Amino acid sequence: MSLQLPCCPLPDAPVLVALSGGLDSTVLMHALAATAGVRATGLRALHVHHGLHADADAWAAHCTHACATLDVPLLVVNVKVPRHSGLGLEGAARAARHHAFDAALGDGEILALAHHRDDQAETLLLRALRGSGVDGLAAMRPWRAYARGWLWRPLLGFQRDALRAFATRHALHWIEDPTNVDASFDRSFLRTRVLPLLQERWPHADAALARSACLAAQASDLLAHEDDVALSTARIDDHTLDANALLALPPPRRARVLRRWITALGLPPLPGSGVDCIEAGLLRTRPDAQPRFDWHGARVQRWRGLLHAAIVRAPLPDAWSATWDGRAPLQLPTGDTLALLGAGNFEAPLRAHARQGGEQIQLPGRAHRHTLKRVLQAQGIPPWERHGMPMLSQAGGELLAAGDAILSAHLAAWLGAQGATLYWRKLPACPANH
Repeated sequence: MSLQLPCCPLPDAPVLVALSGGLDSTVLMHALAATAGVRATGLRALHVHHGLHADADAWAAHCTHACATLDVPLLVVNVKVPRHSGLGLEGAARAARHHAFDAALGDGEILALAHHRDDQAETLLLRALRGSGVDGLAAMRPWRAYARGWLWRPLLGFQRDALRAFATRHALHWIEDPTNVDASFDRSFLRTRVLPLLQERWPHADAALARSACLAAQASDLLAHEDDVALSTARIDDHTLDANALLALPPPRRARVLRRWITALGLPPLPGSGVDCIEAGLLRTRPDAQPRFDWHGARVQRWRGLLHAAIVRAPLPDAWSATWDGRAPLQLPTGDTLALLGAGNFEAPLRAHARQGGEQIQLPGRAHRHTLKRVLQAQGIPPWERHGMPMLSQAGGELLAAGDAILSAHLAAWLGAQGATLYWRKLPACPANH
């Protein structure tokens, strides 16, 4: 028995197969390894070591042996799965895997995942039970852009029984992960309890559910174009939308645009109540209010009639300060860096510190000092960005800079004479897409 895999949409691109060592990924790796075209363009494997099971090291060793037997290069990546991320253990492990996939995937490379038709049925049921709309019910796509390359699921048309028959016929060895039959996990509960009961009454339930997912995907694609048009009318920049432009949209379209915006930023998906919370708490509120909505480490907040979305960034500790001569970039406690570009060092070491309140600064072309608070407001710098903004002062206490956008007359003149630039490099506002 052989598996007739669908043709790779990009036949000249190298393929990275995600190998857990279980039945599905073992079958996929063997099928790809037996495909001459895939071999010719480059095939390698990636095993993610979650460290969650006592046999995790043995699973990695199994994958190493399997790949050596097939002469397929293998990369083993160790990840840490946070147990209190708010995503649950299943969700946190999935997120850790995708971070590993993102990092390992080369430009234009194809990530091949071993999801099959039973997985598709389980995914649709899970999303329906979470109250997903048509986008969620589209479940898993067989092909889509992903990270710096593409994601391909060539087994979506096959049942699990067909994969098991293939593995048995070819005497393949695979790992049986006990969590796959542990009904305390949602997906395993559907796999071991719900789907068998459905198939007892409706033998082709998995095929029907997969077909529903396909139809939902078609509907989602039709809606997506209009969503993008509506999103472009409200977008100020990637992270900012105009609240009034959103309110001008019909409520169903507004809900879709908000979800699409969050997805495009690579933030965690909004929870079921997320759109309602943004609608009531951020869009329909007083113009001078500064409300926010937080979920899974991400935040949407309103300020000056705009909605801003990003990951939640830690402020600089109030007591933090450091002496800096400018020779090397200064690492801030938040993970940001401050650098002096185009010059060797300052005339004398400066003090970098957190904002304390009450600071004053003399701006270029101004005869008098102004309170930093008023300058920040006039520059339109959002309040949450001010909390992480590093200050630079002379030894005598004169404030020279707030971040890299607000410079004193003294520092601006010195930088101009040196042909130098002060650069505040911030951590990315959003995680990588996955």
